[in-house]
Amino acid sequence: MKNALFIVTILFAAIMSTACINNFAVQELNNKAQEYLSKGDYDAAIGRLEASLDIDPTIFETNYNLGVAYINAEKYDDAVEVLENAASINPNQPDVYYSLAVAQYNSAEDILAGKTEDDEDKAEKVLSEAETTNAAAPKEVTPDDKIKAAKLYVDALRSIEKYLSFDDLSQDSKVAAQVQLSSIQEKLVKLKPQLPQADKKQNPAPIPSKEG
Repeated sequence: MKNALFIVTILFAAIMSTACINNFAVQELNNKAQEYLSKGDYDAAIGRLEASLDIDPTIFETNYNLGVAYINAEKYDDAVEVLENAASINPNQPDVYYSLAVAQYNSAEDILAGKTEDDEDKAEKVLSEAETTNAAAPKEVTPDDKIKAAKLYVDALRSIEKYLSFDDLSQDSKVAAQVQLSSIQEKLVKLKPQLPQADKKQNPAPIPSKEG
């Protein structure tokens, strides 16, 4: 189980209702996906939601729920893509920005750990002990990897800031998000000295200090 910062606080309760969806096939797929999500069967939920998205990619609930399922299946790059789409469909849902930060942060963590989604897919196959060890071995983290991770941390920071910009959050939610914000800033402060000098000068999204 990943020891990622946000994984415990992923928003199971925030999965949206599908009652407003008119297409019967899409609604059936989404309802079935919610059943699988509640049981922790993320692969089955992903299959239904991907099929739903093939029918109609414009429904916020489908995109959001698929993002949540991808996060819990530790497919963070896929989650980032679909949650960004969800945010573009309905930018007025705060939970989508929190979940997007989850995906962005954990994607950065995987990069710095030398882990890729291809590695995870290989590890799930039935392999010999030697092959499994080789498939799971972390790859070398390159300077380009560190640049990519830094940008993902910055994106996660911006997503949390967007989440905190909503007025109707509970006080507990605000406090939890502020803790996450500080944690991301600390990660960036530690990573910044490891970045290539050219990137420090040219990075279009400056890495903030811990103080802001």
